[in-house]
Amino acid sequence: MSDNVLTDSLENVAEPSGMKAVVSDWSSDKQSFHVPWGKAMMWIFLLSDTFIFSCFLISYMKVRISTTVPWPNTSEVFALTIGGHHIPLVLIAIMTFVLITSSGTMALAVNYGYRRDKNKTMLLMFATAALGATFVGMQAFEWTKLIVEEGVRPWGNPMGAAQFGSAFFMITGFHGLHVSAGVIYLLVVALRVKSGYYERHKGGNYEIVEIAGLYWHFVDLVWVFIFAFFYLW
Repeated sequence: MSDNVLTDSLENVAEPSGMKAVVSDWSSDKQSFHVPWGKAMMWIFLLSDTFIFSCFLISYMKVRISTTVPWPNTSEVFALTIGGHHIPLVLIAIMTFVLITSSGTMALAVNYGYRRDKNKTMLLMFATAALGATFVGMQAFEWTKLIVEEGVRPWGNPMGAAQFGSAFFMITGFHGLHVSAGVIYLLVVALRVKSGYYERHKGGNYEIVEIAGLYWHFVDLVWVFIFAFFYLW
């Protein structure tokens, strides 16, 4: 009789109900079609995000092609004067280099994560987050220059087509929001790696590092398309 009572009490502890059951389910590394739930959910999220960015870029192309007002020359709009020399797209080129470099450091972090090298994984994730924050900082400088010096607004543009401002702020702003969220995400995971959380609670499984890598590589890839469509066209 006492054994039955003990068994029942253990089952009640092991099977939470309500929201606790939902949280327990989603955080227990369950497998679906031989893929961890976390990775599957990230792929679904990235697929939905692909549709959103595709809609933005297709809308941009539609507006760019259909407008009758001259479109601003992006090489001149985003040029900087350094040492008396007018250099087109120099800031955008540096931003692109920083983001592509961060993709490399993230790939190395995933590699060392699978090797269970805690220190190198942590340092590389911190480096990736720092590069991402640098990108956001340069984007903030770009926005400030465009708003304060050039007078561009989402509803108007003194250099040509009014749609230029709305397209620029919508596309780059949405991407910048993704980068900012990614920086926070990477910092949280890196701090957990540093504290040994995954050794204590996940048996040394660094699957979350790969999931974070999927997100970061997606953000980098989207920027390549934005760079090609918006800045080079």
